[in-house]
Amino acid sequence: MNKPLRHIAVFCGVLMTALLGQVTWVQFHQAETLAEHPDNRRVTVKNFAQPRGDIIVGGKPITGSVATPGSDLKYKRVLQDGPMYAPVTGYFSQAQGSTLLEGVHNDVLSGKDSRLLSGPLAPLTGKRPDGGDVLTTINPAAQKAAYKGLTDLKATGAVVALDPRTGRILAMASTPSYDPSRFAGISHKEGREFQRLAEDKRKPLSNRAIREIYPPGSTFKILTAAAAIEHGTVTNIDTPSDAPAPYRLPLSTTEIGNVVPDSQCDKVSMRTAMQWSCNNVFLDAALRTGKDKMRETAEKFGFNKEQFTPVRTAASGYPSALDKPQTALTGMGQGSVTTTPLQMAMVTAGLANDGKVMKPYLVDELRGADQSTLQKYEPEVLHQAVSAATAKKVQEMMEYTVTDGTGSKVAVEGVTVGGKPGTAQHGADVRDERPYAWFVSYAKQPDGTSPVAVAVLVDPEDMDISRADIAGGRLGAPIAKAVMEAVLQK
Repeated sequence: MNKPLRHIAVFCGVLMTALLGQVTWVQFHQAETLAEHPDNRRVTVKNFAQPRGDIIVGGKPITGSVATPGSDLKYKRVLQDGPMYAPVTGYFSQAQGSTLLEGVHNDVLSGKDSRLLSGPLAPLTGKRPDGGDVLTTINPAAQKAAYKGLTDLKATGAVVALDPRTGRILAMASTPSYDPSRFAGISHKEGREFQRLAEDKRKPLSNRAIREIYPPGSTFKILTAAAAIEHGTVTNIDTPSDAPAPYRLPLSTTEIGNVVPDSQCDKVSMRTAMQWSCNNVFLDAALRTGKDKMRETAEKFGFNKEQFTPVRTAASGYPSALDKPQTALTGMGQGSVTTTPLQMAMVTAGLANDGKVMKPYLVDELRGADQSTLQKYEPEVLHQAVSAATAKKVQEMMEYTVTDGTGSKVAVEGVTVGGKPGTAQHGADVRDERPYAWFVSYAKQPDGTSPVAVAVLVDPEDMDISRADIAGGRLGAPIAKAVMEAVLQK
């Protein structure tokens, strides 16, 4: 072979070696990455090639899959009572992706989870197993009561109910809501529906129960009371305080008054202050307890950290850099303190559970299509936020607030109930913005344990109601009562 031909042969050999090397690399090292790449149409086709597993509430599926004729995406998602359960399930859409439980547990629901494979030869068949099911902690009667309470008011808002003993989430409602079935496919009509929801100023796609933060207003006073008692700022809840009404913020000329006449709150005890929601006593208690001890107690209840239920929540906030006026304002749930409705349900549940805060969770069990258990979730202690003695004193005050104070509308016949209403000012000019209405409560059984704690948030911005009628006891208490009754009837 002459020299030029030899060079050409060597060059072709190098090219063939490189080509074989690249093919080997792609097939053996990049195959999985390419097979799962979101831009790979085959991935999308495979994801919708078979019916999906279900999300279960109260032993019954609230989701399903229906055939989509004329499309290579064979099945799409449908829900029963979609708007009521959307804050729990989220959506699973051929065009828009997935959120909440549909997203977090997508591998189980779609059949991709390796735990669903049966037998040693299963991985070699190339067939995806049938999707598994996600069994939630939701109580269907409590969920219905929460959603109905908000929609009957035509209100923007959220409700969260917990079992204080375990942390199980019994209800999680958010309004306005949406029906995930209405944009589960890829048609132009469904695309327009999603766009309409995404552009709606009331944010129906947002889960207000866990993903939006608000000033907690006077409901935060139960945490202020717990911090003040736990750290020795208040040693007797029936001893008159030195907090005058109105109360002048330190280093300031600003005076904070009360909804009830100031004479009714002047230098009263903490029990009386809780009864009538006297701002002055809680401003003074937070100031004297101090920002560090207040923040320490708040963090033990779950503030300043995201929660994973397993859906990730927004973090409620108690800042570290506060001056004295700002510290005082946190005592009444204003200033820089922020919370989700879930967080205030955790505070209420922790106090009802003698100071022990349980980790909130939304899923009881993951199951295969054959009903085998893939994973079982168990209660987990988050923190002993305050001592049992401290918690019982706050319970006393909350129960007194229901029997003899501003929380009377939440009372349930034959059951001990503790509660605290609140209104929360917000916005750049609080005189122009309509306040949020809050209510937190728990119900107690004869043995002293509590099976349910509730937090209700109502944003009356779009409601046909006067500013004078915006109050947590008026708007939120009936919803909290209905949710607790639904749980108790079980």
